Amino acid sequence: MRLPFYYGWVIVAVTFVTMAIGVNARTAFSLFYPPILAEFGWDRGVTAGAFSFGFVASGIVSPLIGRLMDRTGPRAVMELGVALMAGGLLLAPLTSQPWHLYLTIGVMVGAGSVCLGYSGQSLFLPNWFIRRRGLAIGIAFAGVGIGSMTLLPWVQHMIAQTNWRTACTAMGIVVLVVLAPINLLLRKKPEEMGLRPDGDAAPLASAAKPVSNIVDAAWAGIDWTLSRALRTTRFWWLALGYFFGLYVWYAVQVHQTKYLLEIGFSSSVAVWALGAVSLLGIPGQIALGHLSDRLGREAVWGLGCLGFAICFAALIALKASPSLLLIYVMVATQGALGYGLTSVMGAVALEIFQGAHFGSIFGTLMLIGLCGGAAGPWVTGVLYDVTGSYTPGFAIAFAGAFVSAAAIWIAAPRRVRVVAGQLHRLKTPAEAAA
Repeated sequence: MRLPFYYGWVIVAVTFVTMAIGVNARTAFSLFYPPILAEFGWDRGVTAGAFSFGFVASGIVSPLIGRLMDRTGPRAVMELGVALMAGGLLLAPLTSQPWHLYLTIGVMVGAGSVCLGYSGQSLFLPNWFIRRRGLAIGIAFAGVGIGSMTLLPWVQHMIAQTNWRTACTAMGIVVLVVLAPINLLLRKKPEEMGLRPDGDAAPLASAAKPVSNIVDAAWAGIDWTLSRALRTTRFWWLALGYFFGLYVWYAVQVHQTKYLLEIGFSSSVAVWALGAVSLLGIPGQIALGHLSDRLGREAVWGLGCLGFAICFAALIALKASPSLLLIYVMVATQGALGYGLTSVMGAVALEIFQGAHFGSIFGTLMLIGLCGGAAGPWVTGVLYDVTGSYTPGFAIAFAGAFVSAAAIWIAAPRRVRVVAGQLHRLKTPAEAAA
């Protein structure tokens, strides 16, 4: 049955809802954390270690999820993610020992989040669009911000009214009941349904051949496998860009609130700043995703990194000159610009290593990226312990933002495939023949 609109937008809608619930179900650990500490009296490091351990687990399984996507497609991957995440959330209320928390919230929810979050969705969503790839991904990933504004307050209210165990169980039920059925609608690529990317009609035999977006035909014609990709410098430039991109992201996300409190801001200002970043990330991801379809993926990645660099500069300046103006600058650049990295993360790699084995390649890139995500908060925290100041850690993250931008620019997806807004720079087949 033909729909009155392109099925790719159904994929975007399913991804939007999946991201809203799947990503924030993992983030909800920060809400469960205080009542778990109050109930058991465990050390903070031991308890918080469950989340960190889950981060490591998610990084380890990322390449495996990519390979599974190559072999079975998104429905199997997403339903596996639903089973893991829902199972972890439903079993967590039975916790009586720290290792129970590490297994449920850590391993099960952490591994499930790889399937349901940015990494898993980036393995297939870009296949459905070419001209509007950035816009579609930006809209889909904006679900995270909507979920944080709606789902997390509901979880917090439930904890206050009942307890963390009831809230955790309810979250697991939501994941299972909502995400299990809607993800059956997914398909890996439009060709599986007799469609073309962007919903384009099949070209007529008599029609002029459209301009190809391929710049480097020799590169694009290679059947890219993980082993071949690993032998290219482009892969390692991408890996460096992803490593520092997630390094700066999580360095500020983890330490921002504590830092603002320590330099004298009230808890209400610190909490508002964290929420405002997520709120601004919604239009930021959509706008920058759309802009990437016009200017190119590297330009938008660079804007995102610039946003993080300004954010860290504002944080450093806040210590010497605390002001709400600098808070606003930090929030705006981090949310509206920095969060835009997610709208091009999958597209950057796909336009270089597109092919049947993209899942394995991207999964490995995300493993390296997640190592950066784990290193950012850790290095920043260790430097604080050694120096008694956040300034050295923030300065390293500031520099890391520029390293990430430069690495993606050198990897140069624009030299393999150009975005729709830059097609006018290419020659038509007739011009090339002439």
